[in-house]
Amino acid sequence: MPETKTRNSAVIAIVDDDESFRAALATLLRSSGYRARTYSDAQDFLSSDGPCQAHCLISDIQMPGMSGFELHDRLVLLGLRLPTVFITAYPEAPSLIGNLCPALVACLLPKPFEADKLLICVESALRRR
Repeated sequence: MPETKTRNSAVIAIVDDDESFRAALATLLRSSGYRARTYSDAQDFLSSDGPCQAHCLISDIQMPGMSGFELHDRLVLLGLRLPTVFITAYPEAPSLIGNLCPALVACLLPKPFEADKLLICVESALRRR
């Protein structure tokens, strides 16, 4: 299947409590040919059809309520194997990634990051499906 076709059919879920950052990520992904859906927090994502529709999850780690790591664990407990790209502004976060399902964690990107690095991580996540 050509790359463009794959991108056009891939739904990327973005879970981040920062509205402007979420919007910027969605714009980047849409301009790169993906279908992006945004969610303000983990509960918003879980209570939607997002977990069943998404092909990849991009989640901030530190969010009010449920963290990105807790969201990942919840999805695994629900039997949803959603490849995930984590983003964080906190330098200690990489040391905590060891407790997560390694087959599903495509990348951990420290903020700020370059757009091309995020797109490489999304492609890596999609290959894990």
